[in-house]
Amino acid sequence: MADAGDSHASRTAGTLFRRPRGERRPLPGGPGGRTIRRNTATQPPLEISRHTMLRRFFTPAPDSLLLMGSKGRKGRWMVLWNLIWIVWMFGDRMAGLPLPAGWWPVTFGALAVFLLLYACVNVRPVREVPAYAFALVAVACLIMPITRYASGSCLIYACVYLSLQPTVRRVLVRILPVMVVWGLETQLLHWHWQAAAWVLLISLAVSIGQHSMWAGLRKNAELRLSHDEVRRLAASAERERIGRDLHDLLGHTLSMVALKSELAGRLIDRDPGAARKEIADVQRVAREALSQVRSAVSGIRAAALVSELASARLMLEAAGVQMEYWRDPRELPAGVETCLALVLREAVTNIQRHARANRVEVTVIAGAEQVVMRVRDDGRGGIERHGNGLSGMHERIVAAGGELAIDSPHGHGTGIEVWLPLPDAPKQRAGGAPAAGATVLPIGRRAGSPA
Repeated sequence: MADAGDSHASRTAGTLFRRPRGERRPLPGGPGGRTIRRNTATQPPLEISRHTMLRRFFTPAPDSLLLMGSKGRKGRWMVLWNLIWIVWMFGDRMAGLPLPAGWWPVTFGALAVFLLLYACVNVRPVREVPAYAFALVAVACLIMPITRYASGSCLIYACVYLSLQPTVRRVLVRILPVMVVWGLETQLLHWHWQAAAWVLLISLAVSIGQHSMWAGLRKNAELRLSHDEVRRLAASAERERIGRDLHDLLGHTLSMVALKSELAGRLIDRDPGAARKEIADVQRVAREALSQVRSAVSGIRAAALVSELASARLMLEAAGVQMEYWRDPRELPAGVETCLALVLREAVTNIQRHARANRVEVTVIAGAEQVVMRVRDDGRGGIERHGNGLSGMHERIVAAGGELAIDSPHGHGTGIEVWLPLPDAPKQRAGGAPAAGATVLPIGRRAGSPA
């Protein structure tokens, strides 16, 4: 009985001193610990509004067609430009065909569904594109009894996006069954076989052409990734090399400076002459270290042109442009090499953006008095002398005391030649003209100039 009474008393005490629902135990950390209350019974469940869900759904994915092709405003304009062919959805009306009952509502409804699927194709991840393309095929088959041209337009767009495959074989595996199903339905509806054949032929041709374009975009994306990876690895290797060089240069030197300074501090009272000798050694070692650091920095800067040539070749190859270059093996002053590297970067950027070239040649020749760099492409030419970044290039060459020549006839490419004086060269050129200010001259006037 005593045990039963004790258990009943303990249950009663537990009921009396039970904590309310939603209250946690005090956190440890001293008397009067902070108590956290959480009333889960009154908290509403987390809900996401439909507007937020739609906004997230139609936000372009990183691997969407909208961002894979070209980013920013250009990509949006390309998506809008591809919609120009939807005018054929009203081809029945434009061709003067008899319109069955319900043609207008069916056509406008199909247009609304098409625009929704078209938006999904361009903003959703690439792996989801075939699903939306097959949905377009279903729309084409459903509306075929009412509107013929709209059905054919939906089929062509669907085949275009089904061609987003790595190989032609996989493209044919996807589009041929779709074309067969669509063609059988046209025969069941007694279409003229020539009209159906034209639509199927256009669908096949456009699919193969788009597959080639997708393959090019994929290759360019892979080249850009490889280019970025090469840049990252090169920068990492350069940082490691600089770190090793500075450690080898300054580690021993700074240790010697610290030891001799400590020794001079101990000798300053007992032997001032020896202390002065140690301080003189500290000054000598510090000057030697400063000279070594300057030499190391000059060596780092001297690699600027070589790195820029390699980087330019990678960037142009990523854009489908072949580049060949030749560089004089002689070492150039750091300032001259840096100026040439910056000019080359600007010239290659202009070629990649505006020239539409297939081949680029770069030559760097160092002479006794000056260094000449020639950049030539086979693009469309016709650039302005004060446009496309040439003004900044001209100002940079002016500051270095050099000369710039531009030859850019329409349809025959662009040639840029840069002359920079070497610091140790005499101030007067062979022809007696001073090299103080830069001038922009036609290449033909300097074609015979010595390098």
